[in-house]
Amino acid sequence: MRVLEVDHPLVAHKLTVLRDKTTPSPVFRQLTEELVTLLAYEATREVRTEPVEIETPVTRTIGTAFTKPTPLVVPILRAGLGMLEGMTKLVPTAEVGFLGMARNEETLDVITYAERLPADLTGRQVFVLDPMLATGGTLREAIKFLFARGAADVTCICLLAAPEGLQALRDELEDTNVSIVVASIDERLNEKAYIVPGLGDAGDRLYGVAG
Repeated sequence: MRVLEVDHPLVAHKLTVLRDKTTPSPVFRQLTEELVTLLAYEATREVRTEPVEIETPVTRTIGTAFTKPTPLVVPILRAGLGMLEGMTKLVPTAEVGFLGMARNEETLDVITYAERLPADLTGRQVFVLDPMLATGGTLREAIKFLFARGAADVTCICLLAAPEGLQALRDELEDTNVSIVVASIDERLNEKAYIVPGLGDAGDRLYGVAG
């Protein structure tokens, strides 16, 4: 398992505004999209490509295209949806699937309540979108789900990660072909398993609190 904390002034600036509790939802959504595009640039460095012959207005030449099947992007519902636009802007030809997983706030167990994915992911490169890597439970189960369907490798793009969550993933997935790309590895989890200093509940800040 590989972990990359992206060190870039634009990433740090956008993340600072996201952390600010006074940042309104529309601004939060826009900055999340922009930040994910920056993270996706780093996360796709090893996306599989092949040479392709094309004709320019001047001559024929060899360019680069994604291999088939193209990458699969999987946002974890619901907060991961807020990251989808930023990813698909960078990789518009990628296919998109959905995985609904939620953490029971009392037991911290992960429940899968929905999925819309190909039955066979053999050989596919998969990019998972989930804003917060807190306990690691949701991502762990998502990664296992994808590997069980044959995924070749999984790259998770997160805004924040807690050291406890990263360690939990390493404990179970150390020898797997998994990459974690984050804007920041924060200090710790609090007693409610929220990331500190964090940015609060990403889903609520993206979409508001459902009544």
